[in-house]
Amino acid sequence: MAQKLEWSHADEIGYQLFEKFPGVDPLTVRFTDLHQWVTELDGFDDDPKGSSEGILEAIQMAWYDEYQD
Repeated sequence: MAQKLEWSHADEIGYQLFEKFPGVDPLTVRFTDLHQWVTELDGFDDDPKGSSEGILEAIQMAWYDEYQD
């Protein structure tokens, strides 16, 4: 069974976004889109209203780390 994703799992979410959107530079993604894409990931099981700018930034940076590799 897949791991349930929560907002606090920035590294795993970043990895999954990298896998789902190859070639997309995370630094070009608006936070409104990022929020939507995270909540639509398979296994996401957290309150959609539970994010903050800081959480989205952490996810964006984790995704960017994957993107750079």
